[in-house]
Amino acid sequence: MSSIKDTAAQFFDACETGKGWDACQQYCHPDATFAAQADTFAEIETLEGYTEAMKGLIAGPIPDASYDLKSLALDEERGNVIGYAVFKGTHSGEGGPLPASGKAVDTDYVYVMEFDGERIRHMTKIWNDVWAMRQLGWG
Repeated sequence: MSSIKDTAAQFFDACETGKGWDACQQYCHPDATFAAQADTFAEIETLEGYTEAMKGLIAGPIPDASYDLKSLALDEERGNVIGYAVFKGTHSGEGGPLPASGKAVDTDYVYVMEFDGERIRHMTKIWNDVWAMRQLGWG
């Protein structure tokens, strides 16, 4: 396995298990950027901000969060790794736009992690947040 693919897998796990920037920063450039065409993350422009948002989501409203990584693909020519996964969890904790709903989410998403050298310099999340919010009873 390529070293950037290994790095992407380790970053993916640290992020998706809510470890935040403290654990994720070792895989990223300090000023790594973030983008998503999803209202949930519209204000977040850094990978640090995104990893902290995921940490807050898992520490708060969705404490049983988990993910199932379905595919991790390396594009050596373009210097990126694409990860496709399914995020699952139940709104049983404190936080979110309303009191714990007890509703579950089961939502597909993709990370496109662009590398500069051995570290992530930009990540785009492809995700239908409206669908996920409806599942949780938040939208």
